[in-house]
Amino acid sequence: MVRTKIEIKKIDNLTARQVTFSKRRRGLFKKAQELSTLCDVDIGLIVFSATGKLFHYSNSSMEEVITRHSMHMEKGDECVEHQPSPSLQRESITYAGLAKEFTEKSRELRQLNGEDLQELGMADLVKLEKMVEGGLSRIMRKKGDILLSEISALKKKEAKLMEENAQLKQRSEIAVQGGPHSSESVTNGCCFPDKLQDHYKSSDTSLKLGLPFPD
Repeated sequence: MVRTKIEIKKIDNLTARQVTFSKRRRGLFKKAQELSTLCDVDIGLIVFSATGKLFHYSNSSMEEVITRHSMHMEKGDECVEHQPSPSLQRESITYAGLAKEFTEKSRELRQLNGEDLQELGMADLVKLEKMVEGGLSRIMRKKGDILLSEISALKKKEAKLMEENAQLKQRSEIAVQGGPHSSESVTNGCCFPDKLQDHYKSSDTSLKLGLPFPD
């Protein structure tokens, strides 16, 4: 059976047009997926229906594909041989995105420090003020937690030192009041004078006074 060739023109019947759009769109997206897989290429398809509904397909990231398209449009037509590989192009796009994010974060940091405020309107300034207040509140809570932790540690250290001091004081009192070494030393000290006196009594030592011997 020979397939009849369909004339390519606008379908006047609205229902038939919508059915054809749905079938052809699915077929187009399927062919795009097969092409990207077989040939390792980046594809981005954007379709708006007659009613304005958006349909899109991309094998990687639609934003990256659009960015690459914009870069090529700015550079103009170039030879295919001079084009970088898809992987290198993706890395370049990723680097460009990171560089943009770094620039935005740096500007935001300067604004948090009170710099580069000329371009900010009232709404931006109010938003920035809330961010600063929120950051200060978190800093104060963290500071309070650290102070409470340090105070608790100092109190524990103080209690330990007081306990050690009480133990040393108790040991000192016990040694003074009646330790075995202290009583022996006290007894020996009391008996020492009597022994020394008996020793002097037993010695036959006298001193005689008289004229010197004659020459």
